[in-house]
Amino acid sequence: MREVQIRAEWRRAVKAQGAADLLLEEGFYEDAVSRAYYAVLHAAKAALLARDIVTESHTAVRRLFGKELVQQGLLEKEWAMIFAHEQDERASADYDVELTFSQDVAGQRVEESRRFLKRICSFLQREGLDDMVPV
Repeated sequence: MREVQIRAEWRRAVKAQGAADLLLEEGFYEDAVSRAYYAVLHAAKAALLARDIVTESHTAVRRLFGKELVQQGLLEKEWAMIFAHEQDERASADYDVELTFSQDVAGQRVEESRRFLKRICSFLQREGLDDMVPV
């Protein structure tokens, strides 16, 4: 297990979640959606690292999260679907300059990312990182 890397990814996930919360609160909805995705991405990377799986790209994280954690029965399918949804929404938030997100939609993405982090924290605790703190 790559404990130092796992903890670094987890810290990044928690920070991104905090940023998403603040951005949502201040009305920066597209940025909140983007940060919510990064919270999910870093949490997913931490989960993969707990199984000694190193990834180099966003696409690889998404693919291997599904293949190595969900298909193997370590996590429920719901979490792969949330990961995919967050990633797709982030692309829209960052690159579609004509698209705007409502407070409700951005709030849903931020809440999904919070739920994702809680589930991954539970997974990491089960993998032996008992002191991991949920968001």
